[in-house]
Amino acid sequence: MQARRRAVATENGCIGALPETTDLDHDGTGEPMAIDLRREQEATLARASYTYSPLTRVFIASMDLVAGRETTTAKAKMLEVLAGIPYNAWERQEQALLGSRDRQTVEGRRRLIRWAREARDNENLHLEVLAERMRQQGEPDPWFLVQPMRFGAELFYILFANTLAAADMRQAFQFNAEFEDHAEHAYAQFAADHPEWDDEPANGPAVRRYSESTGTELTTWGDVVRRIALDERDHMNRSFVAAGKPDQVVEYEGMPEPAVDPCR
Repeated sequence: MQARRRAVATENGCIGALPETTDLDHDGTGEPMAIDLRREQEATLARASYTYSPLTRVFIASMDLVAGRETTTAKAKMLEVLAGIPYNAWERQEQALLGSRDRQTVEGRRRLIRWAREARDNENLHLEVLAERMRQQGEPDPWFLVQPMRFGAELFYILFANTLAAADMRQAFQFNAEFEDHAEHAYAQFAADHPEWDDEPANGPAVRRYSESTGTELTTWGDVVRRIALDERDHMNRSFVAAGKPDQVVEYEGMPEPAVDPCR
């Protein structure tokens, strides 16, 4: 099944408008619509990856060089170690700029801060789930997740994310959208490569917290990975809207609407 891209109109023709998540679509009963994770995984696999910028291609190639081309739980964990860093950088930058007297600008910054916090918390949940999985499997951290290598990777990405945000926020949003598109496809393929996970129960405190946070029943490890892939699509959608490219939003039934606000 091919996922659809659609335009999300921005108010006043603004570019780089700020997204804020609204509630999930409802089916008329007041309850969130159930999301078919298998269908969305198939849609991801059927959809070609976004055409990445040279910067994103270098980043992906670097990840492959360090952690290998094949997606493993350890490589996914490394991805999540880095994934929350841009959101943290945006939050700090916008917090420092909240002194503006323009009400519209202030509200736009506050919306970005809320979005960044929500996305960072979601990425941290992914990290907790993957770390729990590795403990359950008795899988030790490989060399790239052991100090000082992990600290070095985090420090480099912190400097990169903060520099890009300070130089051009729209480019920061664009890079993140491409990063999240790559992550979505990687997780969808990861689940496809391991059909046995659909018979493996998902359990543990981190999985329960993640299930409650997403409002999704996650009974197997296959569904956990599919849900992570869909979260990455949500992050991609919101980043594309913020980057001024709402036509790149990939919609699905039950998705949180990446609503937009006037420009900051």
